Amino acid sequence: MKASKTLTDNLQSVLADLIELHLQGKQAHWNVVGTNFRDMHLQLDEIIADARIFTDQLAERMRALHAVPDGRSATIAKTTSLSPFPQGLVDTKETVPLVVDLLEGTVKTMRDVHDQVDEEDPTTADILHGFIKKLEQYAWMVNAENMKPTSGTREPTAKKTPAQLGHHDD
Repeated sequence: MKASKTLTDNLQSVLADLIELHLQGKQAHWNVVGTNFRDMHLQLDEIIADARIFTDQLAERMRALHAVPDGRSATIAKTTSLSPFPQGLVDTKETVPLVVDLLEGTVKTMRDVHDQVDEEDPTTADILHGFIKKLEQYAWMVNAENMKPTSGTREPTAKKTPAQLGHHDD
């Protein structure tokens, strides 16, 4: 099978965002500071590693379809849909929503092109499904870092009997 221009363009847009996710993930990884730094630093490593793997899988799938991936920095800077990560040190509390936005933005691009990709090449659409599943999981996990439980979610504690409290009726 040979990819149409539409399929090639759609896959290139996903490729650009995956490369940008990797690059901005590294920027966040190097410059995150604050509470739970280590956890965020390590979680970013996981996201970055998967973004790199997904980038390679997608680019190789494009080549299998006789499409030519373009991962040059000028192309990525010009075509990514993702917002830039801030320069300098960024607190973990601020990093969380920024990283969630990067993940959700990358997924949005995949979802935006999905139906056209599926129409021409269901196999490639299946590959995108796997990427979406993992990136949405990461978005949930990163976002949970800043979440607080809502009131009333805990089960009421049962009252202890006098015997459980160590009181005896002697």
